[in-house]
Amino acid sequence: MARFLKDRSKAKGMVPGSLVLIGRQKMDKPIFQIMRFNKDELLEETFETFAEIQQVYQPDQVNWINVYGLHDLDMIKQLGVEYKFPSLLLEDILNTDQSPKYENGESYDAFIMKILHQEEGSKRIHAEQITLVLGENYVLTLQERTGDVFDVVRERIRKNKGRVRVSGNDYLAYALMDALVDNYSILIENIGRQVEDMEDRLFKNMDAKIVEEIYQFKTELNYIRKAVRPMREFITNLLRTEDTFFQEKNIAFLKDLNDLIVQCTEAVEMYNSMTSDQLNIYNSNMSNKMNEVMKTLTIFASIFIPLTFIAGIYGMNFEYIPELKFKYGYLVFWIIILILAGGLLVYFKRKKWL
Repeated sequence: MARFLKDRSKAKGMVPGSLVLIGRQKMDKPIFQIMRFNKDELLEETFETFAEIQQVYQPDQVNWINVYGLHDLDMIKQLGVEYKFPSLLLEDILNTDQSPKYENGESYDAFIMKILHQEEGSKRIHAEQITLVLGENYVLTLQERTGDVFDVVRERIRKNKGRVRVSGNDYLAYALMDALVDNYSILIENIGRQVEDMEDRLFKNMDAKIVEEIYQFKTELNYIRKAVRPMREFITNLLRTEDTFFQEKNIAFLKDLNDLIVQCTEAVEMYNSMTSDQLNIYNSNMSNKMNEVMKTLTIFASIFIPLTFIAGIYGMNFEYIPELKFKYGYLVFWIIILILAGGLLVYFKRKKWL
């Protein structure tokens, strides 16, 4: 299956807003988690149904509801009814191939993003879709499976570090997006370090495996760019939107997040350009190496052509060749051959062809 595009055949011919999971089912059944908190209190629970979440929901506190698993269409419909999500947003939530985007609704701000993670012991990067919805007193996150990059935020909430417990649900949404972008930075830095190290290897080793590695880095960088670049656009749109659930006091954090995304985007573009340059360097080195081989062969051929010409003349089977009966003909032949070969070598040396 293609990595950059997922199979959409299940949605073929269906009307817009139809609930169809695009992608693979990654969990047997959904898991619901809630972190409800304010400055003084914290509740953290895990449930198997959305109804149980509703029983502990408190409108006067920040409610972070996290859902693992997107394959249960009835559950997605229930969320849509509860939070008044339009069908097109629900369709985007289920389309795990959806490009990152920002949607400003009447009762929510919705962000569709990608969590990137790298296979252990491999350069291959995979993406998981996450939808973050910011409402009046809640933050809802929906993921394809368990495991994410938000543990750092959870620890800050549990230990009451920083301002996340006192700054409202919009700051929590920012903190989650910031953790996501920090993960991008780490991945880009890791790949970038390997790309930079590749330059030294290019001039020391012309193994064809280097080309495979460069192409792999280039593919992974393009995969990261597919997730990161749209975020730069939707954060810019968010900063321009006046009717948003982000309070004015937290807009400065979004601007800082935008700066970090710009840095990530520029780093991806720079390393992508660097891999292209490395491929050009490799091809140039191979061409230069081939030219050196051809030059050497041409020089040897240039030396032996006149020698072969002379040997060919005296190798003819005519009876009356002038020097054929000459007593010292063989010695003279070798003297001429050596002088001619030596003269050509000196000439090539002076021309700096050798």
